[in-house]
Amino acid sequence: IASANVVVSRPARKFTPPPDSDQALARDPAARAARLPAIAFAAARAALGADRGVLVQVPRRGYVPALACAKCRTPARCRHCNGPLALPQAAGPDGTATPACRWCGIADATHRCHACGARALRAVVVGAGRTAEELGRAFPGVPVVTSGGTEVKATAPAGPALVVATVGAEPVTAGGYGAALLLDGWALLGRADLRAAEETMRRWLTASSLVRPFADGGQVVVVADAGIPTVQALVRWDPIGHAQSQLAERAEVGFPPAVHMAAVDGTAAAVADLLAAATLPPEAEVLGPVPLPPGERLPFGADDPEPDEVQRMVIRVPRGRGLALGRALREAQAARSARRAEGALRVQIDPLRVG
Repeated sequence: IASANVVVSRPARKFTPPPDSDQALARDPAARAARLPAIAFAAARAALGADRGVLVQVPRRGYVPALACAKCRTPARCRHCNGPLALPQAAGPDGTATPACRWCGIADATHRCHACGARALRAVVVGAGRTAEELGRAFPGVPVVTSGGTEVKATAPAGPALVVATVGAEPVTAGGYGAALLLDGWALLGRADLRAAEETMRRWLTASSLVRPFADGGQVVVVADAGIPTVQALVRWDPIGHAQSQLAERAEVGFPPAVHMAAVDGTAAAVADLLAAATLPPEAEVLGPVPLPPGERLPFGADDPEPDEVQRMVIRVPRGRGLALGRALREAQAARSARRAEGALRVQIDPLRVG
């Protein structure tokens, strides 16, 4: 009988999620100046002391602010349709605003986090340039290299340096980084995107793969709540298990790929006309209308309507009825085109961002 030694699992890097980022920031003045918890600040200082670079990954500029629980950072979801909650652009007469769903438009003034029960909410806001400035002040004399936007660098110089890169623009350095600091994980996970968790997992794995093995002192610090399933999957280096859990969660709340969704964008009259002409499957659930998500614009051409005239309707059907939904919307669009109906429309099937 032949035998062989098989390495089933080998820890390549040390992953450390801080136990409580806000408390750690308050305890360490230098770390607070750099917007880093003490454990991340120590990891960066150790890597720089060993003449190795530190990769600092920050969320990309331009992410649409969303609402998350101020206590556990869980994305705020609508109790009616599980859509993302956000604050309206215009405040009320008293200067305050009530969170409302971006899918069905229902306001939720008494929202409670479904994970921890807290009532407080916070906005998801990021800033890559400010991060580089704060790190430069916290580590005087250490060169700071930035990568992102229109200036994406393929490589970073070897030796001690702080490399601040937006997500997806991480440069490679010879021999690997001594440490990687994955900042503002709640901002990535809190985006109003159906694939936020899996995309965050992919980005974290990519950045972590640029770090030296743990045997050579490599360390990855994830600035996010250690109880978040995506953080736990990263620590275990288990993307397959994370994908399986994501699919199970989406099936439970009715998100793609467990169901099919269609987003119909256009003026109120055009959207109503399309839905009236469409023979939707009997299982179809129509949500909305709601305003078009901030940052999105329709290709209307020269006759662009005002932003407040554009709305979005979301149609949800079971997984097996996706073809019927697509066929109904396609035939309705063809009928509108044949009779030269006014008002431009955009129909997206299973869009990555629906609110």
